[in-house]
Amino acid sequence: MRIGITASGGGHTGYAVSLAQRLLGEAEMIFYVPEGDVWSRSKVERYGDVIEIRKARGPNESFLKLLTGMTKAFIQSMRRVGDIDVFVSTGSNHSVPPAIISKIKGTPIINIESSVRFTRPSSSAKYLSYISDLTVLQWEEQKKILPKGVFFGPLYEKPEYEIRDEGFIMVTAGTYGFKELFDVIARTGLENIVLQTGRVDKNLYKNMRGWMIFDFDPEINRWIARASLVISHLGKTVIDAALTYKKPVIIVPNPGWRLTAGAEDGRMLAEKLGVCYEDRLDPEIMLERIEECRKIKPRNFDDGAERLAKYILERFS
Repeated sequence: MRIGITASGGGHTGYAVSLAQRLLGEAEMIFYVPEGDVWSRSKVERYGDVIEIRKARGPNESFLKLLTGMTKAFIQSMRRVGDIDVFVSTGSNHSVPPAIISKIKGTPIINIESSVRFTRPSSSAKYLSYISDLTVLQWEEQKKILPKGVFFGPLYEKPEYEIRDEGFIMVTAGTYGFKELFDVIARTGLENIVLQTGRVDKNLYKNMRGWMIFDFDPEINRWIARASLVISHLGKTVIDAALTYKKPVIIVPNPGWRLTAGAEDGRMLAEKLGVCYEDRLDPEIMLERIEECRKIKPRNFDDGAERLAKYILERFS
């Protein structure tokens, strides 16, 4: 059995990995990653072959960029998406062209909605739901935004590192970074901070005493596994920290991200996971929340990825 899976970056790649971990040894997997996405490639290449397809645009790029990028992505998909028994979209505009090409070829489509969507569906999940054989929901509440979807439970990766508490606070905001959040943490005067800056200049914080600072680590989960508390924007790190590594979490939404899940989605996700949410970028408030939230453990959930893997093998083999 050959399964094509998009690993479109960030949380989308996380869903691909979570599914691949449960399918390993049961099916042949082909992963479609964005061009130049070294991190996504490194995450999935241990599970199967990797093919690069253009990602039309990032979270804050223009509609014109989307149009021109989509054209090139469709051309690449026609050439690069081969014969597979089922296609799995993990979300993002990156998944749309290969999904449509797969549908034209008669391949069944599985369409996964993001775990951070509660108030409105992601564009990719919404539009792909019209051509999909199955739309996968990670929370019961997502029935309100995608009524024809089927609830499976949250998709999260299996832990790859020993879980322990080394006392430090992990602060990250993914690939793009979140300077406003990093500046607030700097103004708290806290030491024993591990900061991943992403595309924010890490040299801005080089004089912070007791801080470990880097722009990117492909094995970021090795830090999450050892943290006492994780502070992150609304992204993959929240799911990894709360569900995979059972860490206390503070979700801080990035107001600059217009095209992704919003503040209300962040509040609802925090409530669902049993973790903290804070949108006030104030150092005194952040200190209070850190003291409060590092004592709060997230809830446990059934394994949605295991259930989905079993469904795929039984339904499409």
